[in-house]
This record gives sequence, structure tokens and C-alpha cells, in this order.
Amino acid sequence: MGQISVGTIDYFIIFSYFAFVIVVGFIVRKLIKTDSDFFLSGRSLPAWMTGIAYLAANLGALELLGMAASGAQYGMLTMHYYWMGAVPAMIFVGLYMYPFFYASKARTIPEYLRFRFNEATRGLNAVTFFVLTILFSGISLYAMGLIFSVLLGWSMVFSIIVAAIVVLLYVSLGGLTSSIYNEVIQFFLIWIGLLPVALIGMYKFGGINGILANLPESFTHLWQGLSSTADNPMGVSWFGVIIGLSFVLSFGYWMTDFLVAQRAFAAKDVRAVQNTPVYASFFRLIVPIVVIIPGFIAVPLFPELGKNPDLPYNLALPLTLVKLLPEGLFGLGITALLAAFMSGMAGNITAFTTVWTYDIYQAYINKDGSDRHYIKVGRLMVVIGTICAVFAAFIAAKFPNIMDYIQMLFSFFNAPFFATFFLGVFWKRATGWGAFWGLLLGVASSFLMFFFIPSDFYSTLAEGNFSRALWAWIVTMVITIVVSLFTKPRPESELKGLVRSVSEKISYAHLPWYKRPGYLSVISLIIMLVINLYYW
Repeated sequence: MGQISVGTIDYFIIFSYFAFVIVVGFIVRKLIKTDSDFFLSGRSLPAWMTGIAYLAANLGALELLGMAASGAQYGMLTMHYYWMGAVPAMIFVGLYMYPFFYASKARTIPEYLRFRFNEATRGLNAVTFFVLTILFSGISLYAMGLIFSVLLGWSMVFSIIVAAIVVLLYVSLGGLTSSIYNEVIQFFLIWIGLLPVALIGMYKFGGINGILANLPESFTHLWQGLSSTADNPMGVSWFGVIIGLSFVLSFGYWMTDFLVAQRAFAAKDVRAVQNTPVYASFFRLIVPIVVIIPGFIAVPLFPELGKNPDLPYNLALPLTLVKLLPEGLFGLGITALLAAFMSGMAGNITAFTTVWTYDIYQAYINKDGSDRHYIKVGRLMVVIGTICAVFAAFIAAKFPNIMDYIQMLFSFFNAPFFATFFLGVFWKRATGWGAFWGLLLGVASSFLMFFFIPSDFYSTLAEGNFSRALWAWIVTMVITIVVSLFTKPRPESELKGLVRSVSEKISYAHLPWYKRPGYLSVISLIIMLVINLYYW
């Protein structure tokens, strides 16, 4: 691609945004009094704010560069990551899982595992999640560095370091509260900055149907062509989409990833906790407008995309930005991308810091520190985590489509996590050692399949990720059940508030329908079903 002209107004918008988020960090710093304020926002935020932050924390490199790249590479099939591969799981965790995490007074998801199972299971989950968040932080940093280097002409190394410093400053100053405030702002900025790309593209090609007319026929349907992996560009079957993606990977992510759950934990009460992912599911239904549609538009605009080594699919969104947006709007578009990437990285860093401080440092190193001491430890870990993320960014850079890299990581960790948490909440007979060995062997089995089953065994990389996730989930379930049947369970009196069958049911019968999580969930699912039928 040729030299990109970045105007003065574009630079002004970009650096004004950087300055703004750092100022927010300084303002929020004054509100931080206890470790709960720093790590969990004092559990005081309303559902509308945590709902937006819940989705915004997920709108990082995965959603923008990765999903736009997949849109250009696979067409409408990418929508499954947003609809079937997200909405049912978000609603399920909101209605049935988060109330137990919240009611248990657990500060983190690994801590819930300690309450439900034992210290060994908590430690194993904390360590594996610790590694996972660093790798995901690296993805967001790489994405930010790619934007700086491609669109502004900066070197990749310098770009990554600048992006890391900005995130480091505002997260270390204000902790989770600073991150959530900025995530709410970033969510709306993403729409303001990227919606013009979709609108201009639709005007240029004659609406969404005009855009689809410029794509290969196999790119234009959600479910047609899934009878065989050979009949669609993603190389997946309906079984892989429904079981591998929509069930195992999706439920594994939304149920167990503390990055998003931490936003729900910051809500002010149980109903707000339940409504956090339910509200977010409505936004999830429409986010493809600003993420995947630009990937569709990139296909006719850049015929060499994905075919030329210098034009990988990861560049679909930034290239479309350059092609369609004039000065000023271009600056807003870049700022929207950077906001999303920083949102994703900040979410990972705050989750990483919280798990380290509560589930590793406080649990095994210093159990009797003061609030002030744990805040200092948290801020130190923000620095260390950011430095580690810089190195992880160069691992992400080796993948031509970071969406494939992300799904690979999910298959290693999230599928086994899902099985452990599912049994923990819904099966009172599950024991601590059953959960520990199930989780350990489930993660190990996924790694073994990755290293010892040749890649050409699967028709595509996506099908391999889905298959590994399913088998890792099965291994974890089977081992947990078998070991649990041979080990002593905890008495029911110790499981109240931790397991669904022995806990009091939540009732909202006294509230109007529009305030009840169950009714709102049904509406979200109906909208998703109608969309799937329309684009069948």
C-alpha cells in the first residue's frame, strides 16, 4: 500500500483521546480507598454501565482486527461468533452462573473455585488464567502496534511501546473503575468512529445486499453449506458451529473468563449482575455492523487481500478505513480502533492484576497485608503485566489471522474451565479433587492434541480448534465425574449459595417485565433467531 496521508486534525483527535483517558485515570485515583475499590469498583456500579463495559472489554483485537479479518476471509459465517457463538452463552451465565459467583462474595472466579471445591483447584485455575490473560494482552498490544505502524508509519516496536505506556498509566492510576469508565466512553467512540466506514461502504455498493452481491456465493449465508466442511470457506460443519463454537468455546469463554466477569462483579446487586450480560447481548447483536461489514467491504476494494503476503486479512479493517474515510473522520476511525484495543488490553491487565493479587499473592505469599499494601502490589503487577504483554505481542504477530490464534488459546484453556464451572454449579456431588484432576487433565489433553495430532488431520484450522475444544471439554467432564464418584463430597450445608440445587431461587415477580432478566433474555434470543432465519 502507498503512503498514507494523516492530517493535522487526525493527529489532534488521536492525541486528545490519549490525554483524555490518562486524565480520567488521575481523577478516578482520588476515589480509590480500599483494595475492593481498586480491583472491583467497590461493587457499586449500575447494570447499564457494567453491561456496556462487559461488552466493551470484549471489543478488543478479537472483535475488530480479528473479526473484520474473518469477515473478509469467511463471509457471513463469521456472524456465528456474534450470534450463536455468544448470545445464548451470555444469557445463560447471566441467569444461572453469575448469581452464584456474586452471592458467594468471591472476588474472582478462581476464588469461587476455592469456595466450591478446594485450594488446589483455585490455584490451578489462577495460574492458567494468569498465562491466558498475558497472551490476550499481547494480542491487543500487537493490534494497536499494527494500527500505528501501518496507518501512521511508526515502527512496530515503537508503536507497541507507546500503546503499552498509555494503558499502563490509566489502569495503574484508577484500577478497574478507571477501566470501566473508559470502556463506556470507548464503546460509544467505537460506534462514532467506525459506523461511517459501514455507512459509506453500503452507500458505495448499494446497501448490505449490494455488498453481499460482490462476495462469493459461499460467503453470503449463515447455515447453507454447513452440511460438509468442504462446502464453505471456513471449513466447518453445522456440528462444529453448534457444539464446538456455540456450546463449548462460547460457554467456556463467557462463563469462566474473569476479564468479562469482573465487570459483572462490579455491579451493585444480584439483579444488576444478571442484567449485565443480558443488556450486553442486545449490543452484541448489532456490533457486526461496525466490525464485520467493513471486512465484507474490503473484499471488493482490495482483491489481493489474503493472497498477497503484504496484505494479510488482519489489515482488512485498517485498509478499508484508509480507503473510505476523509480527513477528520479518518482520525476518528483510528481513535476508535485504538480505543477498542486499549479497552481489550486494559480489561486483560485489570483481570490479570486482580487474579495475581487475590489468588496468588494474598493466597500464598502474604495473607495479612493491608488494603494499601494490596493496592501497591496491584499497581506493581500492572507494570509487570504490561511488560510481559509487550513480549506476548510478538507471538501474536506470527499469525496471519489473529482470530485463529485466539480460538486456539480458547481451545487450550476455556473449554476445560467451562466443564469445571458447569459441574460446580449444577452438580452438588462434584468434589474438589475431581475438579482439580479434571481441569488439569482437560488442559493437558488439549495441548497434547495440538502437538501430537498433525494439523493436516483437520480440514481447516478452525475445525481443529473446535474439535480440540470439544474433546478437552469431554475429558474434563469425564475425569471430574469419575474422580468425584470415588472421593468424598462436601456436606450440603457448605454448598448453599454455591450450587444451584441447594440454594434459594431468585424471584423478580414483584418487578415489571422490562426489569426482569428472564423476560429481557427471551426478547434477545428471539431477535437472534429471526436474524439467523433471515440470513439462513
